[in-house]
Amino acid sequence: MKSAAMATPSNYPARYWHAIEDGRIQCDLCPRDCKLHDGQKGACFVRQRVGDQMILTTYGRSSGFCIDPIEKKPLNHFYPGSSVLSFGTAGCNLACKFCQNWDISKSRDMDKLMDQASPEAIADAAERHGCKSVAFTYNDPVIFAEYAMDVADACHARGIKTVAVTAGYMHDQPRRDFFAKMDAANVDLKAFSEDFYFKLTGSHLQPVLDTLIYLKHHTDVWFEITTLLIPGQNDSDEALAAMSQWIMRELGPGVPLHFTAFHPDHKMPDIPATPPATLTRAREIARHAGLEYVYTGNVHDPAGGTTSCPACHAPLIVRDWHRIAQYRLTPEGNCPDCQAPLAGRFEAFSGNFGQRRIPVAIGATRRL
Repeated sequence: MKSAAMATPSNYPARYWHAIEDGRIQCDLCPRDCKLHDGQKGACFVRQRVGDQMILTTYGRSSGFCIDPIEKKPLNHFYPGSSVLSFGTAGCNLACKFCQNWDISKSRDMDKLMDQASPEAIADAAERHGCKSVAFTYNDPVIFAEYAMDVADACHARGIKTVAVTAGYMHDQPRRDFFAKMDAANVDLKAFSEDFYFKLTGSHLQPVLDTLIYLKHHTDVWFEITTLLIPGQNDSDEALAAMSQWIMRELGPGVPLHFTAFHPDHKMPDIPATPPATLTRAREIARHAGLEYVYTGNVHDPAGGTTSCPACHAPLIVRDWHRIAQYRLTPEGNCPDCQAPLAGRFEAFSGNFGQRRIPVAIGATRRL
């Protein structure tokens, strides 16, 4: 087996697999448990059997780098107003019919991965551009876990935080290894229905719930939850109440929940866009269940973007889209009026990155 030091982006040795009795190898990264003959790729398109090992075909290769506001991930309680260097690769281990990034996540075309960068080059770029963190996003970082974890190590060596934007669909050991390298995460809880997960994503609900419970009770990772509301699919009062009550019971009132608007895309072009009133209704249901931080996204809604004190209810961070219009937290993350602490990660507010999105060219500093 080639060592990581000898590997190139096209033959990087992958972890999380084992040989099975019929001669195939099984991927142990996620619950799909893909069983592969020589030359076959998993459902994610990027983990491939070559000879008697598995390789990650997208190590060191990206679909592009951009500097974003952290609120775009979305993370509203993780150093608000800061900038984050964002990138993804290609492929996905889910098959969401409503995917908003399907041109990347479902791509089998490795030629789309034009940017090559070592973990050190990415950390260096984040530092040079003054980014507080690096986000693994656009497609699910679970499937390029080895690359993401190496980038995380390089970032942490420079004092840069790491963020995973993920569906959380993974097995226990990879989950432990992966989140040990992350400082924050936004987890897509796509619905609170096994039927929805099976029919519309080709996956299952329970592993995602297991990830959320693991993050809450076994890590120090700051995490927030996002649910894309699709009209007629996952937006009923009953479904929203059941999900909110589960979050309240299993994760507690301080985990932020984002309801975001769907727009027609991929294999669901005939479903209408989510009305703003649906987001407002969902927010009211979740708050009624006891959740303290509930947000709306993909719409202009200052009320749905505002962070209020959980004790005295004073508005502390007022947002419109990804722009912070008002910031009143103390550097420690407390309400200045009643001193109640807010859940999250905060420091002295040093400025608002705003709604900008800045493409960044990195390029490899060495051949991987």
